[in-house]
Amino acid sequence: MDLCETYNAAIVSADSRQIYRGFDIGTAKPTGEERARVTHYGIDVARPDDRYSAARWAKEAGGWIECAGKMGKAAVIVGGTGLYIKALADPLFSMPDMDPLQRSQLESELASKSLAELRRWCEGLDPARAHLGRTQLVRAIETALLSGSRISALHAEHKAATHIQPQDENATYLIVDPGSVLGSRIETRVDRMLEAGWADEVRELQGNVSPDAPAWKSSGYSVMREHVEGRLDLSSARQRIIIETRQYAKRQRTWFRHQLPGAAVTVVNPDDSRARAVAREWWERAE
Repeated sequence: MDLCETYNAAIVSADSRQIYRGFDIGTAKPTGEERARVTHYGIDVARPDDRYSAARWAKEAGGWIECAGKMGKAAVIVGGTGLYIKALADPLFSMPDMDPLQRSQLESELASKSLAELRRWCEGLDPARAHLGRTQLVRAIETALLSGSRISALHAEHKAATHIQPQDENATYLIVDPGSVLGSRIETRVDRMLEAGWADEVRELQGNVSPDAPAWKSSGYSVMREHVEGRLDLSSARQRIIIETRQYAKRQRTWFRHQLPGAAVTVVNPDDSRARAVAREWWERAE
């Protein structure tokens, strides 16, 4: 927000959960006041039952960046969905066709599997992707079983055949990481969401959104559904959401550490007194 207000820029959200309309509190969407101060794209662009891919986001993000440019604004990509960012910088190949019914049935079966079980499946079907997160593991398993192809092999073939280069070889990245206090910040964030009426939001969504809609996969929402349905007390729900969020943050750190070019990365601690100065220096170098 500080950078965009200082340099007349717009924000393009690279958050795979904030795209869904109605899922507001648990995804920490920017407030109406924040969106009035700075132009935002990529928020509330999909119905909860939409299957929204990284490739689709990257295509639409290109349009949003162009729209910002027509208004005389630079665009800064903001968010923690690494696959979205990678799809924009290094376009993805098209996934093979898979039978929708078979895919839905397989997804239902895999939903009951633990992360460890999914990793074991993936180690046998597509070992190069067995270190990834739950969503990517499910995608690798279903692609291998339903299309007979490994995503890792498809990636390699696509790269060899197209020689695609990143859209912007000069892209630079600002990683905002508070370090060891992240755990306590996550606890505070969850408490604020609960105080803001997260349970009421989920209760209302249950009356309007299909129980198997992709938007429910947003972090914490399945736990809040259990609480709203009376299957989990609030204290236990809070603790589980905190644990889930810490685990997700750990995966994000790992992803950014291994997937982004180190020389193009600037890390800033938001609690540092020079945080804004470091961010502005990063912006000015990028320009």
